[in-house]
Amino acid sequence: MNRLADATSPYLLQHADNPVDWWPWCEEAFAEARRRDVPVIISVGYAACHWCHVMAHESFEDESVAALMNGDFVSIKVDREERPDVDAVYMTATQAMTGQGGWPMTVFAAPDGTPFFCGTYFPKPNFVRLLQSVTTAWRDQRDDVLRQGAAVVEAIGGAQAVGGPTAPLEAPLLDAAAEQLASEYDERNGGFGGAPKFPPHMNLLFLLRHHQRTGSARSLEIVRHTCEAMARGGIYDQLAGGFARYSVDAHWTVPHFEKMLYDNALLLRTYTQLWRLTGDRLARRVARDTARFLADELHRAGEGFASALDADTQGVEGLTYVWTPAQLVEALGEEDGRWAADLFEVTDSGTFEHGTSVLRLARDVDDADPEIRARWQAVVARLLAARDTRPQPARDDKVVAAWNGLAITAIAEFQQVAASCASADDEDANLMDGVLIVSDGAMRDAAEHLASRHIVDGRLRRVSRDGVVGEPAGVLEDYGSVAEAFCAMHQLTGEGRWLDLAGRLLDVALERFAAPGGGFYDTADDAERLVARPADPTDNATPSGRSALVAALVTYAALTGETRYREAAEAALGTVAPIVGRHARFTGYAATVGEALLSGPYEIAVVTDQPAGKPLLAAAHRHAPPGAVVVAGRSDQPGVPLLADRPMVDGRPTAYACRGFVCDRPVTDVVDLVAQLGGR
Repeated sequence: MNRLADATSPYLLQHADNPVDWWPWCEEAFAEARRRDVPVIISVGYAACHWCHVMAHESFEDESVAALMNGDFVSIKVDREERPDVDAVYMTATQAMTGQGGWPMTVFAAPDGTPFFCGTYFPKPNFVRLLQSVTTAWRDQRDDVLRQGAAVVEAIGGAQAVGGPTAPLEAPLLDAAAEQLASEYDERNGGFGGAPKFPPHMNLLFLLRHHQRTGSARSLEIVRHTCEAMARGGIYDQLAGGFARYSVDAHWTVPHFEKMLYDNALLLRTYTQLWRLTGDRLARRVARDTARFLADELHRAGEGFASALDADTQGVEGLTYVWTPAQLVEALGEEDGRWAADLFEVTDSGTFEHGTSVLRLARDVDDADPEIRARWQAVVARLLAARDTRPQPARDDKVVAAWNGLAITAIAEFQQVAASCASADDEDANLMDGVLIVSDGAMRDAAEHLASRHIVDGRLRRVSRDGVVGEPAGVLEDYGSVAEAFCAMHQLTGEGRWLDLAGRLLDVALERFAAPGGGFYDTADDAERLVARPADPTDNATPSGRSALVAALVTYAALTGETRYREAAEAALGTVAPIVGRHARFTGYAATVGEALLSGPYEIAVVTDQPAGKPLLAAAHRHAPPGAVVVAGRSDQPGVPLLADRPMVDGRPTAYACRGFVCDRPVTDVVDLVAQLGGR
């Protein structure tokens, strides 16, 4: 009997009609394996995963394969986005056994959950042979199987160990991290490493902050080149905005077409900060259109942001997105069709499958003549209208707390930068205003949803769907990213309740997730016991739980003046510091927070009760040093500690700039404030 019909996870629901007798992750499944004395298959994936769909179609929808699974195993289906703790433990086991990992992940385990054989995608013939081999081994060589499982558990327990060496995360280590990134940089194509190539958003955020602190032209150039290469490549949706998860090649041409919330949130922050620091028109456009993508394509009214858009459409990867020259002519007419084919590098031979091409920008258009920009924008609008008539990819409507936190923080920063960098002669001012309105509404919707639905009895839940919160408990990255988002909402709105909510979440994290030596586990001390308790300090596709929590602790300490949160952040960063200088590509968010601590971070309060304070507030946002917090409002505004006991000077809007709780004199002039902030 398949037991997935009542699941809240879209990924599990995709398998609810399989002939496999799937169980969700639950103690009852393991009890059934013990009762039948059979091993367990733990199959882990997520809704937007292309190869998960392939394996499902080849094997899990096949009656003969299902008969083998049902006869000799208990089969458990896990959504890695809903249960990142389960995924983390078994991914560590998979990497330990095979040297690599990925999804779908296929784990064979004893009835107590101990893994003894791990892999990823298996074609149907291989999977059938594997099922038969494991069945034979379980029957005839069980002692060997269990010994192997015990060795795997010992290995993953060591991999997740805490309490190792620590060191202060100071300037020399951050400088070394920047140098290492520069040495690994792809000078030709941008980014780091070869194929497949992932958007290095957290590394770029770190390099932008490193540039602010040191003035490093090299760090800035790496960011600018990479951001331009991605934005002009096929990994970026040239029509609707938003980034795909990764490029299958080294030059950003052909994407793996799924679009993830977390990537787009972190890339929105990257392009927003690049725009703020340089005024770059391309960065401005991409930030604007990525914010619009989040609001239009992933936001669910009355809830939060959905997790992803699928890589496939009707079982075909990229079907919605790719073009031939003939299709361009059909949509645009002969003249504009040929012009678009040249601009977007659509050729007869194609860059993708079956002679189709992924749209790329062959030339710079952001700084082109006005008539070229107007023609390009008109062509984009017409192509998007034509594309909207095609079948569209499915959307994973699951709301993940941590990823929504990342999106809220990104949109809050975008709102502040857009307000501070607005110009009366912006030719697309109306479009920007529209994006600001819809993204602001989506951000507030998501924040309210997290506050009202995901916090249950003072604890954070990981997921919700259709307004119903799921059972999985929040993990460390949820507490950190949501607390950071609530701090961002406090700065944007001046409402004390967001700061209060952030503090409550941080207190739970400090109490329930703490590990020896200043580190943190990824699961709470009262969470479900797995074969190992995960505690991964490295940043991968998203910030690690440790980095996310540290970012929130630093921000909260700056907003409240409560030093114990800063001390906890410094201790936790100390546990990551030994690997920052050696493995910079996997500690990008930790290094980003480290730059904020070196900066101070600055605490900037703009005291005003009238619109006349806008120039000071705009200057604060535009020239804010790395990690600075900025609030504005009336003196002694309730719930806003940075406005306490700070009056206006001579009745004029006044800025107070402090660094590490030491303050400069209050100023009423923009020039004076910019000078206090470093003049950059």
